[in-house]
Amino acid sequence: MKGSDRKIKVVVAMPGLDCHDRGIIYLSHVLKEAGMEVVYLGKFNTPEYIVNTAMEEDADVIALSYLNDHLYMIFFPRVIELLKEKGCSDICVMAGGRIIEEDRPKLLELGITGFFGQSTPTKDMIQHIEDRVKRERWKQ
Repeated sequence: MKGSDRKIKVVVAMPGLDCHDRGIIYLSHVLKEAGMEVVYLGKFNTPEYIVNTAMEEDADVIALSYLNDHLYMIFFPRVIELLKEKGCSDICVMAGGRIIEEDRPKLLELGITGFFGQSTPTKDMIQHIEDRVKRERWKQ
């Protein structure tokens, strides 16, 4: 059960066949050092597996990464769609990797809460997560 006194829990994953995982490995370590609990799924995940794991783990956040090509426009919206279908829209979904600027408004409209590329300071990612989770927990 999500409570204001428990650690923030983040599921970190790469959907599809992208194999560029250095960034999410690094992010996982950064989030752990910031005091968050991290469930690292690694690469080659389906949106269904990511969402089911987030639900089973009672996660606050799903951090997705995709660097390889434009297929994130299939995978990221599917994650959001599944969360809505399963009544878990309170799980924050953020995106990292190489997201084309013109795709960002559509992803924001669908429910991605923020974009964090390779040059984003880690403190900005941590702050984004903390702000979003506090906001969601306050609603409850």
